[in-house]
Amino acid sequence: MTKLLAARYRAAGDRPYLATALYALSVVETAGVPTMGVDRHWRCYVSPAFVEATPVAELAGVWVHEVAHLLRDHHGRADRLPAADQRDPHRVNIAQDCEINDDLIADGLPLPAGRVEPRLYGLPVGQLFETYLPSLPPSPPPHDCGSGAHGQPVPWELSGADGPERLGPVEAEALRRHTAEAMRAHRRSRGALPAGWSRWADRILEPTVDWRQALAGAVREAAAWASGAVDYTYRRPSRRSAALRGVILPSLRRPLPRVAVVVDTSGSMGEAELAAALGEVTGVLREVGIRGNRVTVLACDADVHTVSRVTSAEQITLDGGGGTDMRVGIAAALEATERPHIVIVLTDGFTPWPDETPSCRLVAALIGRDAPDAPAWVETVRITVQEAPDEGVRPVRPR
Repeated sequence: MTKLLAARYRAAGDRPYLATALYALSVVETAGVPTMGVDRHWRCYVSPAFVEATPVAELAGVWVHEVAHLLRDHHGRADRLPAADQRDPHRVNIAQDCEINDDLIADGLPLPAGRVEPRLYGLPVGQLFETYLPSLPPSPPPHDCGSGAHGQPVPWELSGADGPERLGPVEAEALRRHTAEAMRAHRRSRGALPAGWSRWADRILEPTVDWRQALAGAVREAAAWASGAVDYTYRRPSRRSAALRGVILPSLRRPLPRVAVVVDTSGSMGEAELAAALGEVTGVLREVGIRGNRVTVLACDADVHTVSRVTSAEQITLDGGGGTDMRVGIAAALEATERPHIVIVLTDGFTPWPDETPSCRLVAALIGRDAPDAPAWVETVRITVQEAPDEGVRPVRPR
């Protein structure tokens, strides 16, 4: 125990921004764990034989490795993996170790022999474990850092409230934020922080909203709003008419909304972002039951080039490539014989907007990190999609 705690003291002294997280770990001695491991309650399981055989400097590296699993919420992220991946915790664990160890190696931390790192599998450094996972072999060697990593309970872990005090989800999240703030302060004062930890701290302190969820939420909410516009109709008389002789009462109807999607096809639009946004919009509209002749897509730069009724993103024709004026597309949508209840504009934002609020729901998906703000009355979702590396071939806009 003295040697183990000396290693933790060394790890915390060399990397003070990790000190609070390291000392939050409770130690559980067990011969069941091969080396060291953690559960999702911030309990660290340690093999006495492993500590005996490992130098203090390498033990300090293992301490940092194990606390990294918990700080990066590996078990929480593993819970969101597809079921097939969750059934292979050893493979998930190796992908997670690839995410951690490339940062530790770049930081000069000594690790025990047999360490896992991306280059062993011909993979680039600096990726998240979700990116590494599909590229790993289907049956890697057994590897187990505990449920604090891959999320699946293992036999050597304590159950229930047994053993040392457990850390709950709220305390763990507060600890992550405290650590991220300590990293940012360290970076400002000393400027030396591994790239992986720097990106992690920025994500914790400045979390980004998943644009797909935000766009889906905006489209669903607009569809629900339009569907709520109930009206009376005599096409289907009310059942109450039977109780009133000679009187025909109208029934209430809840219309299925009509949707117009105005797509910016000017030359400044990014292909990857546009394709992703179109796919999300058509997918959400299908989910809420709006498809076929209820959806009109208008391809527009400074003029409207094509207007089409579509049932899937693959049917959409995108002509254009000139200047940008989404006012033209919005006006064309509103002047249609069947006026839409919802207008969704997919644009990079470098466009003039109408001077006044249209009489329907308007949702703007602003594509790209540098997209300027839309007017305050426009419901706005910002979309950023990581583009594929430039291979020297520019994708051709479908026609």
